[in-house]
Amino acid sequence: MIKNRTEIAKLIAEKLSLKKEDLKKQFLESKNEIGYFYIDNLLPEHLCLEIYEKFPKLSDAKLKKDIREFKYIAYQMNKYDKLLEEVIYAFQEDVVVKLVSEICNIEDPLPDENLYAGGLSLMRKDNFLNPHLDNSHDKDRNRWRVLNLLYYVTPDWSLENGGNLELWNKGLNNNPKVIVSKFNRLAVMATHKFSWHSVNKVEVDKVRCCVSNYYFSKVPLLKEDRFHVTLFRGRKSEKVKDLVLKLDNFLRSNVRKIFQNGIRENPHKYKK
Repeated sequence: MIKNRTEIAKLIAEKLSLKKEDLKKQFLESKNEIGYFYIDNLLPEHLCLEIYEKFPKLSDAKLKKDIREFKYIAYQMNKYDKLLEEVIYAFQEDVVVKLVSEICNIEDPLPDENLYAGGLSLMRKDNFLNPHLDNSHDKDRNRWRVLNLLYYVTPDWSLENGGNLELWNKGLNNNPKVIVSKFNRLAVMATHKFSWHSVNKVEVDKVRCCVSNYYFSKVPLLKEDRFHVTLFRGRKSEKVKDLVLKLDNFLRSNVRKIFQNGIRENPHKYKK
């Protein structure tokens, strides 16, 4: 039986409330670098499995492949099973937003009904996402991106599979904190000028599926935050690639100085 977003949000809120103090401690202890928390067994196992089974096929998703990233995305939610839209927007229900804001001590975060850069993410063997800083703002450049919510739904996912979230909390010259994309795990991370993160290469012939949301705010998390486009870097072993990405960052940043909203509209949003 398909649950609606209100019912799913109630389940999420119940689990977050149960672990609230532990999650607050987890976020607070990491706040001075890249604030984050994660929680396992977020939803009933059968519901998480149903969400996974409803994910679109790779052929029905959009491929993004260049030197920065290699993955599949889906965001025009009315093209897919209704359950997928409901679970995405469950994370935008007031009861969930309020609990997450209290855990992270962020005042009045705002969910994004347009799913700008959010929605569904699918990664198969050899897919990756290089170290990067997310675009600092929403699609209209009016609000600051402050939190990234990632809900993983692929069964039996382990560290050895790759495709795991990496937080470069000590900078790109040090090893990252790795958060496994474990089945039924929600990971929440702060987004600001030091929030370098990535997804390491998928090593197995399986598809890692993730439900993605962003929260925004009228003010940035850090006073020193400034507007920036999505910025990519190479890993320590990718010296030449890093130079190319730095040049790419420079060129795209300067285009946005001239054209505030970019040369073309970013298509990655839900057009209802």
